[in-house]
Amino acid sequence: MARTMWDSSVGKKTVMAVSGLVMLLYLVAHVIGNLKIFFGAGEFNHYAHWLRTVGEPFMHYEWTLWLIRIVLIVAVVAHATSAYQLSRRDLKARPVAYVHGRRRAGYATRTMRWGGIILALFIVWHILDLTTGTVHPGGFQEGHPYQNVVDTFSTWYGNVIYIVAMLALGLHIRHGFWSAAQTLGVGSRTRDRALKATADVLALLLTAGFIAVPVGVMTGVVS
Repeated sequence: MARTMWDSSVGKKTVMAVSGLVMLLYLVAHVIGNLKIFFGAGEFNHYAHWLRTVGEPFMHYEWTLWLIRIVLIVAVVAHATSAYQLSRRDLKARPVAYVHGRRRAGYATRTMRWGGIILALFIVWHILDLTTGTVHPGGFQEGHPYQNVVDTFSTWYGNVIYIVAMLALGLHIRHGFWSAAQTLGVGSRTRDRALKATADVLALLLTAGFIAVPVGVMTGVVS
């Protein structure tokens, strides 16, 4: 049954919808945590340490954090694989372009694929920058996330990469949330307007929340 579901387009869209909502919940929690940086180094560093001790003493140090990471990895892989396979299936079903052009889709819809690629590349850079410190500027300091964030957004390229990725994220959420609702059967004539408004608000708040951090560093509010 699981294989039959996965092989169908409906099954792949359902996987995309569920995995997308899992990542959306993480993003909401993530942006709330990020905004703690405006309360100072002590508050932000304490929050980062707390993430590694959640569940103690029942859970060992960082076990809960790693469980969250594993769930996110599975969600990202499932989301990307479903998107790729659906895209390939769509191209095979329609190898020749339409003679009469269809009504132009919204900007977010037309940029979902490129937005997904941008976000995938950003995730790799973000991990190498602030988790492993591999590409971090100014010397990565383990256990000092506040200073690491300030270092990253003290460079022009760090700001450009992050802000472009967050704008792509906003477009992705705006279209993806509404699309997921339709796939999971939540949408209806009476609910569509509310769902689209919710998608717009979520996209705006998350984008603004994430971009507030590099802007805070650039303006000296966070230093």
